[in-house]
Amino acid sequence: MNRWHRAFWSLPMVGVLVIATGVLLSSSVLAGKSGNPSLNKAAVGPDTPYIVLGMGCFWGAEKRMQALAGVLDVEAGYAGGDIAHPNYETLHDTEKSIQAGKAVKNHAEVVKVYYDPKQTTLERVLIQFWENHNPTQGNRQGNDVGSNYRSAIFYRTDEERQLAEKTRDIYQANLKAAGITKPITTEIALLKNYTSAEAYHQDYLKKNPLGYCGLGGTGVAYHDPDKP
Repeated sequence: MNRWHRAFWSLPMVGVLVIATGVLLSSSVLAGKSGNPSLNKAAVGPDTPYIVLGMGCFWGAEKRMQALAGVLDVEAGYAGGDIAHPNYETLHDTEKSIQAGKAVKNHAEVVKVYYDPKQTTLERVLIQFWENHNPTQGNRQGNDVGSNYRSAIFYRTDEERQLAEKTRDIYQANLKAAGITKPITTEIALLKNYTSAEAYHQDYLKKNPLGYCGLGGTGVAYHDPDKP
């Protein structure tokens, strides 16, 4: 979905939004806690492990990854392209250049997922990734079309690369068993040129509960046959 369509779906519908926000705030107050108690930006330090993932629109990706127990923080950003220090407009302008025939690699919208290894594992983070988007769609995710919406795992170590490839192969077998024969197109590459997205993109769907989210999974659960 281009920036204008996304902006349209993000416009506040004042009456409905006020009611919805009131309900959400009331529910939050009554519950006395957030949906995922492990979320804690203050607990993120220089040695906190993280992985950078592309799942299409980072608004929805952020929300899906924030739901996983053991995740401390999720940051929206850009990664994997040739241009240093990109911004939101850069991605869309670069995609237009690619369509016009320019040889340049665009960034993907990504999320940087910080997690607590005492509460979860990188494997569990990757399972959440596979199950919560469609990794077979190439340069798109649902209505969002372009290489900036591609599925991607950007690793920093060889151990991360190996686990990304292992879980990909397992999920490919899961898809095949469910009758989905399309190959997984997820890019697995060394992290480069990561840049945090603009402040208004961070926690977007928390701030805008009725905002656009085109993310959708395959409906197929991840299952490792070597584990009970």
